Amino acid sequence: MTSPKISAESPHRARGRPRGWTDTTAQNTIKSLDRAMGIFEHLSETSGQTLSALAADLGQAPATVYRVLVTLEQRGLVEFDPVAQLWHIGPRAFVIGARFLRRTSLVERARPILRQLMEETGETANLGVVQENSVLFVSQVETPSSIRAFFPPGTLSPLHASGIGKALLAEMAPERLARVVAGGLPEFTENTLVTPEALTADLTATRARGHAIDDEEKTLGMRCIAAPVFDIHGEAAAGLSVSGPTSRMGREKDGELAAAVMAAATELTAAIGGVRRGTG
Repeated sequence: MTSPKISAESPHRARGRPRGWTDTTAQNTIKSLDRAMGIFEHLSETSGQTLSALAADLGQAPATVYRVLVTLEQRGLVEFDPVAQLWHIGPRAFVIGARFLRRTSLVERARPILRQLMEETGETANLGVVQENSVLFVSQVETPSSIRAFFPPGTLSPLHASGIGKALLAEMAPERLARVVAGGLPEFTENTLVTPEALTADLTATRARGHAIDDEEKTLGMRCIAAPVFDIHGEAAAGLSVSGPTSRMGREKDGELAAAVMAAATELTAAIGGVRRGTG
């Protein structure tokens, strides 16, 4: 006896959500889950927080935040340091993030290009994408040199104080760039661009030359040169960079390093089927 076939129009076919459910208003969300994800996301943006500080930041009762943290801890998504009394993002978060990265070919296709860039320049090569007002580093190939820059996957860095960040800011729509600037430009070193005027001038120069320069703007003694990677819509979807100490990446090497970085970014753009805006 053969089993009946289920047609494409069958009401029993598997779906990702019930038919007609496109409503995302509050009545169709789980408030406790939404609160938990808010706590988890906020914690991910810090280098560790106490319960009281986390509760104060979020304007929630410590007891409520604690119950969420304990639940997330049981899943390995957060962990507690009993000595420092700090809560941190847990290892399970990285595992889930790594699964997300497997959905896209960007990281996979970038790996050989990053490795080639590192070998050509002798400096650490990085790949990053925008996450709100930060750069999220998603891949890196380290130089074997003993002194080197290190941005492990998952590291966040402010857009305005990062080579990749400024390469991406230079390609942003004006209204989105304005929102980033309105969020504040914190100072990290004496070289950080902390005024809208200084940042705007730097981004204008970045667009004109095709690459961004982080000249000890996040960390003294470290420089970075970056270029944008474009997707099929001609939008800057990621950035490639090389970073290293000023002792090896002095300004006299900017031209040589920038040429290598821009060539690598062009190669990755082509590898993901992208096209630079205005060229295709």
